[in-house]
Amino acid sequence: MAAAPVWSVDPRSGNPREQVAAEATAADVDRAVRAAHAVRDSLADRATRAAFLRTAAEHLTAAADRVVTAADAETALGPARLNGELARTAAQLRAFAEVVEEGAYLDIHIDHADATRTPPWPDLRRYKIPLGVVAVYAASNFPLAFSVPGGDTASALAAGCPVVVKAHPDHPATSELCAALLREAAAESGLPEDVVTLVHGFDAGVALVRHPLVAAAGFTGSVRGGRALFDAAAARPVPIPFHGELGSLNPVVVTGAAAAERGEEIGAGLAASMTMGVGQFCTKPGFVLVPEGEGGDRLLKSLTDAVAGTGAGVLLDHRMRDAFLAGVTARTALPDVAAPVAPGAGDAHTVAAGFLTVPARLLTTEGPHDALLEECFGPVTVIARYACDDEITAVLSRLPGNLTATLHIADDESRGAAAGLLAALTPLAGRVLVNGWPTGVAVAPAQHHGGPYPATTSTSTSVGATAIERWLRPVSYQTTPDALLPPELREDNPLGLPRRVDGRPA
Repeated sequence: MAAAPVWSVDPRSGNPREQVAAEATAADVDRAVRAAHAVRDSLADRATRAAFLRTAAEHLTAAADRVVTAADAETALGPARLNGELARTAAQLRAFAEVVEEGAYLDIHIDHADATRTPPWPDLRRYKIPLGVVAVYAASNFPLAFSVPGGDTASALAAGCPVVVKAHPDHPATSELCAALLREAAAESGLPEDVVTLVHGFDAGVALVRHPLVAAAGFTGSVRGGRALFDAAAARPVPIPFHGELGSLNPVVVTGAAAAERGEEIGAGLAASMTMGVGQFCTKPGFVLVPEGEGGDRLLKSLTDAVAGTGAGVLLDHRMRDAFLAGVTARTALPDVAAPVAPGAGDAHTVAAGFLTVPARLLTTEGPHDALLEECFGPVTVIARYACDDEITAVLSRLPGNLTATLHIADDESRGAAAGLLAALTPLAGRVLVNGWPTGVAVAPAQHHGGPYPATTSTSTSVGATAIERWLRPVSYQTTPDALLPPELREDNPLGLPRRVDGRPA
């Protein structure tokens, strides 16, 4: 039987554009993984890896017009958004080149033999080594920064792991182009092209996570799809780490004082954040606790004006559009739920932004309104009006894990009750914001993009320098002659790497 064709589809019309590839068979996946495994030693040299990452950034930047045109045709995200995403993607690659060159990610510890200790210490030397072939599952909503050339790929390559990417079906042509650019960069850097390989198809994704030579996986997508792959990774004869980003509500709490002080400003900011990218950001604020009373009313008036003035937009595909329409219809039909600006269909291919309101007391215990505490992908948010702080804490106690949690406070609220609210939000998320909006994730060393399940399936970040740690494992050498040690652990430190010796920085 011939492999099924992979078509590029125009989300603005739902019409196929062109066939760009074929779905990978089990044999194709096996060949791709084995090819990647065969070239893993080529990534051993840190200088070569760093050069490759920088060359990849240069190739993507040089091909910006082609990449953005291809991505816009498949996602309708627009050239402005995609040019920014491409710049971020190139910056990620360059940032990981710096991480590789600096070498602190190796986490080198050397403890010399010490017979005076109880029990005595032998000579121990520890660092981190790459896991092996990494499977990367591309995201729908970030065709560059979380897809073929994105953070999972960049951090895995930086760790010294070859990558097999499972393309997302929403942007196969973009994926093919980006994979070709990465492979060209590898060849130009003196590496085998198979350090980066691309496969297409649902069945290929399942075969990939089950392949015995795949050592770890990174995923960004839905709870349903991510959980199925996570379970498959755990059910293997040799389970592997599965770093999945699955879904996030990203709750926001607005204090009464904050609403009184700047309700209009908060309402406008919320509108901009929840409609950004047609509500298709993983960090979209999808649930907001707003006080009853005048300040909260002014916030809602500002939010109403701003959202009502937002034009209809195209979602990434018609399947997501159908899910969005079904989700907002079900939520709007719940008792005591109002829609000051009704989310729903625009024309045959677009959706209109909106928001729902509900009394927070209806969410303090389990009941029919629990659907409002689940993510709805697209331009909609839920406003829960609370009467007292006890309602805030009761609702927060029922929320699942999230990527972000946000607190809006007044200028004079930096102590007292605000501290208690911040403490209640912190267990819910990997990034906690005060007086900001969660959309927009800085690629910075201190960044953490992850959170308690179902936001992610591990405690790691997928953004920032420490994302490299997902693809490494520690190993210690005991009483090993210096000549047999890896250069990173030798006594004279020939590579000049940062390390701790006998518990102190050296």
